[in-house]
Amino acid sequence: MAIGDLALGQEQGVSTELDATRRVVNDFSIQVATVNGSGSQSANSVLLKSIFGMGVPVSGKNLFPSNIAGLPTWYTIRASKDGYVARKKFIDLLVAMNPETAKDDILALPSHGVAVYDESLNLKQYRDDVVCYPVPFDKITAAVCPEAKLRKLVRNMVYVGVMAELLQIDMNCVEAALKKQFAKKQKALDLNFGAVKAGAAYFAEKLTKQDPFYIEHMNATAGKIIIDGNAAAALGAVFAGVTVVAWYPITPSTSVVEATIEYLKKYRVTEDGKATFAVVQAEDELAAIGMVLGAGWAGARSMTATSGPGISLMAEFSGLGYFAEIPGVIFDVQRTGPSTGMPTRTSQADLLSTAFLSHGDTKQVILLPGSVKECFEFGYKAFDLAERLQTPVFVLSDLDLGMNNWMSEPFVYPETPIDRGKVLTAEDLNRLGGFARYEDVDGDAIGYRTLPGTDHPKAAYFTRGSGHNAKAGYTEKPDEYVEVMERLSRKFDTARTMVPPPVVERNSGAKIGVIAYGTSHFAIAESLDEIKQNYDLEIDYLRVRAYPFNEEVHDFVAAHERVYVVEQDRDAQLASLLKLDLPAEQVTKLRSILHYNGLPIDAQSVTDELVAKESL
Repeated sequence: MAIGDLALGQEQGVSTELDATRRVVNDFSIQVATVNGSGSQSANSVLLKSIFGMGVPVSGKNLFPSNIAGLPTWYTIRASKDGYVARKKFIDLLVAMNPETAKDDILALPSHGVAVYDESLNLKQYRDDVVCYPVPFDKITAAVCPEAKLRKLVRNMVYVGVMAELLQIDMNCVEAALKKQFAKKQKALDLNFGAVKAGAAYFAEKLTKQDPFYIEHMNATAGKIIIDGNAAAALGAVFAGVTVVAWYPITPSTSVVEATIEYLKKYRVTEDGKATFAVVQAEDELAAIGMVLGAGWAGARSMTATSGPGISLMAEFSGLGYFAEIPGVIFDVQRTGPSTGMPTRTSQADLLSTAFLSHGDTKQVILLPGSVKECFEFGYKAFDLAERLQTPVFVLSDLDLGMNNWMSEPFVYPETPIDRGKVLTAEDLNRLGGFARYEDVDGDAIGYRTLPGTDHPKAAYFTRGSGHNAKAGYTEKPDEYVEVMERLSRKFDTARTMVPPPVVERNSGAKIGVIAYGTSHFAIAESLDEIKQNYDLEIDYLRVRAYPFNEEVHDFVAAHERVYVVEQDRDAQLASLLKLDLPAEQVTKLRSILHYNGLPIDAQSVTDELVAKESL
């Protein structure tokens, strides 16, 4: 089996046979198979944005290897008139640009699928039930690009032209997408648009369309944007007022910090050119979170971004932040593990370890965005929560959400003022006469704090990661330790009322429920529509958006006979957290649907398993 099979998870011998005589409009998926490092990213982006420009809902997913260059990579584009953006299990149209995987890529196509490929590959020899369009890519590229060193890059734009003509994409939309891709680079724009037009001309003159697939104008993308989750999270952090970023590069979170840096340079520099922020690339993730907590203790809004291996290294300092009650924000863009795992594949397998990150009795607050819009919103809400709760707050995205392009409604400018939580000023201390750092004054289990430099003799206190009492004094007395730990547990209950509530979709009389979080949402929404249409079965759905869970989650489980927990990990981590949180009599209602092969979950897999478990 070739790498392509492993990467795309295509079941050999399984066919979703198409009626070749039926016109299929704005409802199919495209797979572009290339070599990592060949410059195909720009061409894929142009093709995606051209379809988006036609007003057709679209999503793109990059499946790439974890080396720098040379191994196969795939980019999938899904056009869906109904607005579905989850990965489709099967591909309808293939653009085979990589000789190493071409045979296996075409064998994975369903009957009456479409293959565009370099004519030298002669892929028609392997399938007689697939529409084949051989194209002399090298010959076309040489004619439009005199510079040999640029041909590898320009060659990819030829297939954009071929696909535009094949699918009848408006060339004005292609040109607009090219202008966005090559803004202020007129020479590059002209060269690449020439390649696009040459590819389109070849198809129009030399080939005859024999497939049912078309793109037609819609009006379903008006006012929408395309952005990846990492950039959205970075923008949210800047809106939150982040001023200190400490990090160590790791796939797939690096672009969170890279985007944050670009936004900070643009919006956080004074008129005389002085930066009002600090970005430090630390020697490792342990040092990075240490810097974040140091800055948070000093009063700055601080953050880091990492993935699973970095989360593991951050355990000790996470415990310090929890026990000493120091704010900070940690973005975790999840990838597969254990250990190095598959660094460029997606997963939701950090949930359980992050919830209890550190030794001893520790419970961390976690936000779970399910869209790029929520990456932005939680990107700034996390900082308010961290300071209100005086604790580290983790934002768990994943590679699929973080590194892929998603269509979204425009982000809404946050109108609520920044909430720094319970911070005492010198004037407050004059009025109060002093304070006890870890005392529960208001009944919400959150103490008051001062910031270093507060000009008052009563402002100082010890920040302790060792045993301490309500007045921040050192202690090993059992009753004083228990008092602090019980207050921290009550503070976690307070967090239940502050974190984003779940999103619930109820149908009257439904006996079955589904619970999920994050990017699993897109596959589930599509799957539940399929089940309703094909089996006339109504199913309620709850999308968790934070841990700790609030009462709505408990009520949802209590209201149903069976609840399927859908997640992208092997060990049913969300279900495990729910079982720890729910009353014992509710636990037996939970069932698991698991997807953990590294690929984004698809609707068909959810439907098949749920239908089988329900014996429909």
